[in-house]
Amino acid sequence: MRTLLLCLFTLGLLIPVHAAGSGADRVVKVLPFFLDTEGRIAKSPSLFDRDAYQAFLREHTNDISAVRYDVLWKAAKNTAEKTVLRVELRGVGEHGTPKLKTLETEVTQRGSRHWTNLLLGGDDYKNFGAVVAWRVSLWRGGTQLDEQTSFLW
Repeated sequence: MRTLLLCLFTLGLLIPVHAAGSGADRVVKVLPFFLDTEGRIAKSPSLFDRDAYQAFLREHTNDISAVRYDVLWKAAKNTAEKTVLRVELRGVGEHGTPKLKTLETEVTQRGSRHWTNLLLGGDDYKNFGAVVAWRVSLWRGGTQLDEQTSFLW
C-alpha cells in the first residue's frame, strides 16, 4: 500500500511538470539554409550531402542567391487573432555598416506542428550583406508567444 501511494505521489508530481513543458505556442526548430543560383539547398536528398553543400556555399559566396529560414512551430488552433511568424536578421553590409531586416508572415495552424519558410533573396539579399545573427519569434495579437535566437543574437 505504501509503495502504491509513493508511486501515485511521484506520478502526481511528474504530470504537471510535463504539461508545463509542452507549451501549445512555441518555436520548435529553426534551420537556416543558403540557396544556390538554382534555388537548391543541396544537390541530392541526403542529409550528409545537404550539410556538405551548405559548407561549400559558405566558402563560395558568389554561388549563393538567397538565405532561407525553415521554421518548425506549433500554436493553439482556432484562435480569433492572427498568428505571425517573424524572423529578425542582423548583418554587416559594405564598410562594416550594421544592417537590420525583418521577415514576417501570417501563419495558420493546420496540425500539431507546421513548417514555414521565410526567404531573403534577390536584391534584398545582395544589399543586406552577411547575416551575423537571427531571432525567430511567434506572435499573436501583439504578444510574443515564443522565440529562438542564434548564438550571437
